[in-house]
Amino acid sequence: MSIRTDRVASLLQKELSAIFEKEWPRGGPLLTVVEVKVTNDLGIARVYVSVIGSDKERADAVNRLQNETKYIRKLLSARIRHQFRRIPELEFYEDRLFEKASRIEELLKQALGGPK
Repeated sequence: MSIRTDRVASLLQKELSAIFEKEWPRGGPLLTVVEVKVTNDLGIARVYVSVIGSDKERADAVNRLQNETKYIRKLLSARIRHQFRRIPELEFYEDRLFEKASRIEELLKQALGGPK
């Protein structure tokens, strides 16, 4: 990625995190923006989110993000409209790295004979 796309991705990650923290309805699973990757033409932003909750809560949260992309993009536009001519299209993906890391840690503890 270029410096420009890196800066755009960083700004989008910061603003989307703030939106999910302050403006997104509470009561569901914990949602964290892990990474944002922006295409070179700045037309598409792929947003990777970590969802901590049950399997059903995770699936519901990702479906909700994908269904409400236009609304989230509108919230994002209101926050950064002076910095962009056109807000990128948003694509949401679940990042399960936290879950995999927890599983690896659990397996290591078992292998070393530590507490479960």
